[in-house]
Amino acid sequence: MPGPRLLAAVRWADSPVGPYLQLTVAQPARLGVRPGLCSTTTVVNSTDARVGGIVNWGFPAELGTLEWSPTADGAELRWKERDITVRGRLLGRRALPLLIPMRSVQHRADGPVVIPGRCRGWARRARLSVEVGDEDDPLRPMAGSHRGMHVGGLRVVVDPARHPAGLTSSLRAPLRAPEPALSSRGD
Repeated sequence: MPGPRLLAAVRWADSPVGPYLQLTVAQPARLGVRPGLCSTTTVVNSTDARVGGIVNWGFPAELGTLEWSPTADGAELRWKERDITVRGRLLGRRALPLLIPMRSVQHRADGPVVIPGRCRGWARRARLSVEVGDEDDPLRPMAGSHRGMHVGGLRVVVDPARHPAGLTSSLRAPLRAPEPALSSRGD
């Protein structure tokens, strides 16, 4: 679907797979009548986060070298392999509560899936600066200055992916990932 892309630079201090860094680009998409965001580019610096994102939800995660650096008025995330830097500068001191329902639409190995979720935290206005070193990089159009948001105390709940089947399929019980993906045994 047409619409603005979402760029998220995240430092996860705690998650089921431990702390890791993530850079994601998502754009508006729909699966049947269900609109949502489709992650088109995701890089993480944790193998466990990569595998979990691909198997459970179909996120196109790749493993990369990410560096997080705090700055005087914000933070910076750099993806070394593609020479992409995202800098965030806080504009206001006042934080407002944020509660957003989310929906992702992705293509997993077993077909298209809808992924419901929600996030909450404290939001402040920010200004983002995106630098893309390679002239031929597909993310080059995102380079420049953009309005943004800094979310502190971010809590995200991502529900299991569901296969769409009819208008009310989002209300049905979620499907589980394939059993080999859920096994923790090393057989």
